[in-house]
Amino acid sequence: MTHPLLLALVPLVADLSRDLPDDERYRRLLRSLRQLLPCDAVALLKLEDDVLVPLSVEGLSPDTLGRRFRLGEHPRLDIIVQNREPTRFSTDCDLPDPYDGLVDGLHGHLEVHDCLGCPLYVQDTLWGVITLDSLDPSSFGGVDLGNLQAFASLAAATVMASDRINHLARSVEDQRQLAEVYKRAAGGRGPRELIGQSAVHRRLQQEIQLVGNSPLTVLITGETGVGKELVAEAIHLQSPRAQKPLISLNCAALPELLVESELFGHLKGAFSGAVSGRSGKFELADGGSIFLDEVGELPLPVQSKLLRVLQSGQLQRVGSDQEHHVDVRIIAATNRDLAEEVRAGRFRADLYHRLSVYPLVVPPLRERGKDVLLLAGYFLEENRARMGLRSLRMSPDAQKLLVAYSWPGNVRELEHLISRAVLKALSGHSERPRILTIEPGALGLDEGGAHGSETAPTLASVMPMIKPGEGLKETVDAFQKGLITDALSRHQGKWAEVARELNLDRANLSRLARRLGIR
Repeated sequence: MTHPLLLALVPLVADLSRDLPDDERYRRLLRSLRQLLPCDAVALLKLEDDVLVPLSVEGLSPDTLGRRFRLGEHPRLDIIVQNREPTRFSTDCDLPDPYDGLVDGLHGHLEVHDCLGCPLYVQDTLWGVITLDSLDPSSFGGVDLGNLQAFASLAAATVMASDRINHLARSVEDQRQLAEVYKRAAGGRGPRELIGQSAVHRRLQQEIQLVGNSPLTVLITGETGVGKELVAEAIHLQSPRAQKPLISLNCAALPELLVESELFGHLKGAFSGAVSGRSGKFELADGGSIFLDEVGELPLPVQSKLLRVLQSGQLQRVGSDQEHHVDVRIIAATNRDLAEEVRAGRFRADLYHRLSVYPLVVPPLRERGKDVLLLAGYFLEENRARMGLRSLRMSPDAQKLLVAYSWPGNVRELEHLISRAVLKALSGHSERPRILTIEPGALGLDEGGAHGSETAPTLASVMPMIKPGEGLKETVDAFQKGLITDALSRHQGKWAEVARELNLDRANLSRLARRLGIR
């Protein structure tokens, strides 16, 4: 009779010579492991600094792939990483299991009762771990840990067969140095991750890699909240300038009079309040990249000066007649239709063509299918750590609601929604549960896909402000004031967002608001 270990290993050995996608190679690996050691769930996780990133799971909730497990917050995973040999935890171990409540297809607040883990070493360097979990406390009592270690050795060979892992093995030190450079440039925050597995997301990542290796100016477009800044960061990290800083500026967040100073710097005494000279964002980004978010909000006079920097690399600080040369790659982003802005005379045509050498469209969340579950998993893990919870999960019905929802606010809306849902779910318990489950009611979404807080103002909502018998001017003013104040309320006082919604130039909106007594 053929040994069970051989039955599990033979298909994996055959796969080593096959050109398989990473996710398929990992899926086959875990399926073979479950054949060797029957259990409720298995997972393959890659170690990145002090975080374990799930690459493939079997038997766990889909959102698990979006979670990021920090070793300092998950003692069981930390113990597995620290031991060279496989680790089985006793059935009465009181350490929380990271997969409590995440076993797929099971209802109720079920906790993992038997846990087994094994580190994976690639070329004698810790690469990641394999974990096995069961709801049956006696599942792994008779397991031959030597068989598991033999399987782990072949698993290491399997991950090495991936081009991605080979690249990681060749450049691990370069990646570490890059991360340090990025942290310094971003004030200690490391590179953020673009999470997703959908076809449209993969096409976006391919475009990022393609344009990242080029010197082309990129114009990122997409709806509010899709993650345009993350795309800009990814482009920079793929570029030859990655060892230099990426400097970001939100063009809509600054008063018009300060935009030029922020971009190009100023001399002492150049304007009221300029008590000292300072460098602008372009000088800080010299040798690297600059990300101009909401570039469509730039005033026309500043647009002409930005065009000159794009054409010649020359800039002048405010109040100076001396020129400075900078070598900066520009990545811009907007949720406006800049072509329409050009036609309306609010944006320079020559600047538009300079910025849009390579246009890159970020797809909305509603077109990314089950990517919403991966992103939800990422935000759930963030909130679990932030709230000090032992385990946090989402019910199957809540997951279905997330997938079916239209997401007008995209990833940003999802992030905020998950945070609210955690608080709502937690408020329903007098004591913190071991496993907190988010049910559909906590999400605040209706079945039709419309979120009440995101709806636009209606005529009826501002009609109470209109008084019968008033003149035309007073009536129009009252109506305009109602529209603006309603929009301000929904956009948390962000004037740039209000201007976009009402299709007004920011300067014109500001003047109108002052006349109406709103600001």
